[in-house]
Amino acid sequence: MSQSVNDNQSADNNLPVGMQDADDEISLLDLLQTIVDNLRLLVLGPLAAGVTALGISYLIPPTYTAKTQFLPPQQQQSAAASMLASLGSLGGLAGAVGGIKNPADQFVAYLKSVTIQDSLIERFKLLERYDAETKTEARLDLKENVRIASGKDGLISVEVEDKDPKFAAELANAHVEELGKLLGRLAITEAQQRRLFFEKQLTQAKEKLIKSEIELKSTGVSGSVLKSNPASAVAAVAGIQAGITAQEVKLGAMRGYLAETAPEFKQALNELANLKAQLAKQEKDTPSSSNITAQGDYVSKYREFKYNETLFELFAKQFEIAKVDESREGAVIQVLDTAQAPDRKSKPKKALIAIIAALAVGFALLLFVFFRQALNNASKDQESASKLTKLKASWQKAIGKA
Repeated sequence: MSQSVNDNQSADNNLPVGMQDADDEISLLDLLQTIVDNLRLLVLGPLAAGVTALGISYLIPPTYTAKTQFLPPQQQQSAAASMLASLGSLGGLAGAVGGIKNPADQFVAYLKSVTIQDSLIERFKLLERYDAETKTEARLDLKENVRIASGKDGLISVEVEDKDPKFAAELANAHVEELGKLLGRLAITEAQQRRLFFEKQLTQAKEKLIKSEIELKSTGVSGSVLKSNPASAVAAVAGIQAGITAQEVKLGAMRGYLAETAPEFKQALNELANLKAQLAKQEKDTPSSSNITAQGDYVSKYREFKYNETLFELFAKQFEIAKVDESREGAVIQVLDTAQAPDRKSKPKKALIAIIAALAVGFALLLFVFFRQALNNASKDQESASKLTKLKASWQKAIGKA
């Protein structure tokens, strides 16, 4: 009998191509027949699902999206970074000074920081609005309703979704405002770091100047001291000493962003050496300096006052230069599009919901129709029916109903 079966199979394989295609056409026609037999279910089912989904979408509260776009502060390459970039052996260091490759990503990270999120939570009382018990939950809700992205054009966009269009616009604009406040507290660029450094030095120098001025006024001024004319004998030495101190402080700041082999750093070292040489020569060429010091406390106090005064003026000059460099870097947020209260809702998209629901139900019904037809065909075949019976028994046994 097996021999006859093999003969039949070989005979089928030897059928002309046209007859094999006919068998395929029959199977395709069977599928088409199944679809036609269930055409009403396959048409009315998705249609009813789409209409139902459309009706349900009207019950969903509308959501509005407000969007603002701004240009982040543009960081220009400082003079120190440009000098390093021109040196081939220090190319890697120049890249480090230049900052990150895409500054916009850095400002996106600032906008997503916990500091700005907590400021917005406190400002708009988002704990109550989002019905959150902790700030962590409020941050998660805020993250779901806010989209922050940077484009290839360098612009940063902030999109906020909310049921209230006015609130969505206010929250979007508040992100830009809080970013500006944060940048005011941070020293990001090289010029900002220099400005912050010399600002601290200037404050300290001012306090010492005020203290030395008070001590100078508290000393008694006798006729012999006035005849000594300490201004001509002490001012030059005090000025050079203050210049040396200011130059040493400047070198300490330059070590933060320059290599010791950089030409600008070497030039500063040479200036410091020249100042020290001038101080040594000045003290050598002033034989009466010891006599002036011996004349009393007034001269020493005057020298201390003159030293602090010169030091204050030098730090003030460096501070002003750093402020000018900072302003040239354009550390200002330029808002391109201010968020306005949207007059059209962004969600739900009723037509899209209805189409997706109809397509999903139609696909599910099509699978159901084919599966049901396959079961009917299998039940007519004795061998397939036996397999289905065994499968049903195994299933009942697996779920404990046997």
